[in-house]
Amino acid sequence: MIARSRYSIAIKRLKDVEICVPIVYGTMAFHLGRKASESQSHRWTVYVRGATNEDIGVVIKRVVFQLHPSFNNPTRVVESPPFELQECGWGEFEIAISLFFHSDVCDKPLDLYHHLKLYPEAESGPKSTKKPVVMESYNEIVFPEPAEGFFARVLNHPAVVVPRLPAGFVLPTPVPIDSVHGKGRGDTKNHPLSHWFMNFSEADELLKIASARQQVQAHIIKLRRELNMMNGLPPPPNPASGHDYA
Repeated sequence: MIARSRYSIAIKRLKDVEICVPIVYGTMAFHLGRKASESQSHRWTVYVRGATNEDIGVVIKRVVFQLHPSFNNPTRVVESPPFELQECGWGEFEIAISLFFHSDVCDKPLDLYHHLKLYPEAESGPKSTKKPVVMESYNEIVFPEPAEGFFARVLNHPAVVVPRLPAGFVLPTPVPIDSVHGKGRGDTKNHPLSHWFMNFSEADELLKIASARQQVQAHIIKLRRELNMMNGLPPPPNPASGHDYA
């Protein structure tokens, strides 16, 4: 606890500012057809990607997938993007997905849960080996009061939504993080399964809404503080640091 307190004091944070990272997490399952067996009827992939298929490794350091206990080594750790793993099996179950962030982002992991789906809702005729069953969820990870260095590092990154700062505001030179892309690009634009990804083209509009919402929230907090000062009241509390899950 002492070390964490010193760590918090050492980092300068931007008040009334939020950083938003839109993500998609889900599964894609293919029936194996003639290659299917009683214990392995499907080949499936579980993954976490950027909503617009940009590289989210700039924020997420590693992802831990917790599979069903019947799998060998059910706790799988993926240290670099694309954050995914592939397996074969016959049953549906809930997968726990833990996101761990870079040290200048957040020191707490974010836990997500996704139900692996192997069979389509309407089963009529033979199972297709070419068309997968896709289940995806869109969400936004929100980081209130980000560290200045984190903000400066992701300011122009296409996977991250950042608000505009006041004119004349000078950010420190960002400290580069250790590269996690030793094996190539971390985006999923040319992923072998990308043509099956659900269409989140509306994510662009959602990004604009998220950015506008951040601006409005910052303005509201500023007005509340000014009003409290005029009335001789203490300023409103700051939002909790860390991440919010919307």
